[in-house]
Amino acid sequence: MTVSVPLVAVLGVVAFLAYRYMGLRVWHAAVCLLFGFFLAATGAAPQIRHLVAGILTWLTGSPPH
Repeated sequence: MTVSVPLVAVLGVVAFLAYRYMGLRVWHAAVCLLFGFFLAATGAAPQIRHLVAGILTWLTGSPPH
């Protein structure tokens, strides 16, 4: 699965809105970033990628590339 720029942009906008309007602190975002970074290095990464690809396929209605 290739994560496209629009998906990264949408996630960035969501993070900004959470910071701006939902009280997300910078250290919360840093912890989430580090968690995601280290989670990607575990054995769970392939299943997570498969889950995200399935959700994106379901949302867009097109098969993954």
